[in-house]
Amino acid sequence: MNQLLCCLLLLSMAFSINSAKAQEWLTNLDEAKSKSATESKPILLVFQGSDWCAPCMKLEKDVWHTKIFKEYAAEHLVLLQADFPRRKKNALSKERQEHNANLADRYNQGGIFPLVVLLDPDGKVIGQTGYKKTSVENYIGHLEQLLKS
Repeated sequence: MNQLLCCLLLLSMAFSINSAKAQEWLTNLDEAKSKSATESKPILLVFQGSDWCAPCMKLEKDVWHTKIFKEYAAEHLVLLQADFPRRKKNALSKERQEHNANLADRYNQGGIFPLVVLLDPDGKVIGQTGYKKTSVENYIGHLEQLLKS
């Protein structure tokens, strides 16, 4: 019984450590603005085509999903995602599609994918970028430069 209790306790601790480092991508601008204001962090808004845009998938794999970026983002950013999948099996709800279309009308009129837009808590654009073939550390440095501009 003690061994079972010990194992459950260790699993619980491991889960809480992992969930503390988990990335939280919001999908609603108002929610992101509220969190940004509360936490005094800029918003990183990503326009992506998760199932058709090769540079988007590369950015996700090489930057967003890395431990280094997750730790950086947890301390410094509010993450907001506007996805535009094309495959039927990945279709978003009608409400979310409309929300993402409104975000694109406001922040991505050129239809660029991927587009990374840095926003202040009021939703004002601080800077923007896209995919860069570089290390995660250099990409974070690039974001930092945009935030200082």
